[in-house]
Amino acid sequence: MPHEFDHVHLKSPDPGATVDWYVKAFGFKVVSDNVRIYGDRFIRCETVDGVTVNVSGARTDEHLGDGNADAHWGLEHFGIKVDDIDEEIARLTNLGAEVKEGPIDVPGGPRIAFLKTPVDVRVELLQWPT
Repeated sequence: MPHEFDHVHLKSPDPGATVDWYVKAFGFKVVSDNVRIYGDRFIRCETVDGVTVNVSGARTDEHLGDGNADAHWGLEHFGIKVDDIDEEIARLTNLGAEVKEGPIDVPGGPRIAFLKTPVDVRVELLQWPT
């Protein structure tokens, strides 16, 4: 049986504000927004190409550690393709993102940059050669 990618899940102390940022920043569409039996607000979104991104708060009695937008072990970042990386960096920093690294010209590959977005999520922007 093939294994297919299903979703990304972000945790946030304010899921609504976090989702609002991703809607403005990357055009995410909110598919559903409810409070689950676990006590957390759970917002299901889709990217413009149909990838599911879930954003939720802490479950009842759940204590979460801080986020980390620096390079680190484990799930480190997710990538977003852009047409003009410089224009996107300017737009996203105007929305509150912080450039952590780049832009970097990868030999034979894309131009990339890493940004810190709400709740310390690390996002990579990729501008592929045309």
